[in-house]
Amino acid sequence: MIAPNPNPVSSNAPHPKNFTPLVRQFLDYLKLEKHFSDYTIKSYGADLIQFGLFMAGEIGHANAAAAGTAPAPAMTLEQVDERQLKCEALTIREFLAYLYAQNYTKSTTARKLATLRSFFKFLIRRGVVSVNPLSTIRTPKQEKRLPKCLDLEQVQKLLDAPEDNDLLGARDKAMLEILYSSGIRVSELVELEMCDLDLQEGILRVRGKGRKDRLTPIGSQAIKAVQRYFELRNADLKLQNPNTPRVFLNKHGEPLSTRSVRRKLDKYLIEAGLDPGISPHTLRHSFATHLLNNGADLRSVQELLGHQSLSTTQIYTHLTTSRVKQVYDDAHPRANAGTIPHPSHESQQQQQHHQSGPHKPYYPAKAG
Repeated sequence: MIAPNPNPVSSNAPHPKNFTPLVRQFLDYLKLEKHFSDYTIKSYGADLIQFGLFMAGEIGHANAAAAGTAPAPAMTLEQVDERQLKCEALTIREFLAYLYAQNYTKSTTARKLATLRSFFKFLIRRGVVSVNPLSTIRTPKQEKRLPKCLDLEQVQKLLDAPEDNDLLGARDKAMLEILYSSGIRVSELVELEMCDLDLQEGILRVRGKGRKDRLTPIGSQAIKAVQRYFELRNADLKLQNPNTPRVFLNKHGEPLSTRSVRRKLDKYLIEAGLDPGISPHTLRHSFATHLLNNGADLRSVQELLGHQSLSTTQIYTHLTTSRVKQVYDDAHPRANAGTIPHPSHESQQQQQHHQSGPHKPYYPAKAG
């Protein structure tokens, strides 16, 4: 059992006081040097707190074996770190067995393993451990799931749902238009500042993951929607907040959160009669898929999405099979030809030729 003092590890939501010294150093490294988002750092922290609880014996087989016995001596956060420094591959496998017994999905288990890999690589770079206990651990094979995508008619219904007659409706319409027009993440949307918009050129400066900025174009409909929003926003004195440069504000003049954007999207999905399971990220998937369907090359889509690896973008190629088939049918000279006859049928065809008169060419003529 982990001692309540000093700084006990808790199974509740991550809190700075719950982190061991090594975990705190690691999370500071992610924030200050790697520039990870707050959401990502929170997820890493939650995973490492859970692993700390396992190492302390508060969860897992050790805790179950001790059920009904006297409480184990309290363990401080420093002692948890000592156990983590001595961690071996067998301990990681026992942790995986615990996750499996708790019915964690393969994707969640893979994420937790990725967190531990990063954590122990950090410890190796700092020289506090010499061997990574995860070096022989394989990540569970993931089930391939294609991202959900809207068709053009569904996108149009969603974008038409907000009315721009009032300020909040105009704001919501501008948000949805930008999400689909640029393919940016919802976290990138809420962080947009006034200086990031160049409506004359139709360009956004987007602060992506790892604080890597990129320039992304937006279309005429998105520009028009943003201009309408600014027109109504500038006329509202409550939104003249000099303390925030953010583009999208709530009715009190404060920056919108990603959760607020999701609630707004849910509202318009109901109004448009669309699947309530659609998320803001679905618009990003739709953006990429529709670009590829209309002839955009994969490398350009990668740049627009801000993906570091082209393999991340390649998932969208699985959604464009119908487009590829159409291109093949239009371009290949034999795409619409009949099946080539088997040689064994040659004599039968020759016999039919003598009986039916002059033989017509087997392959139909192809224009061009």
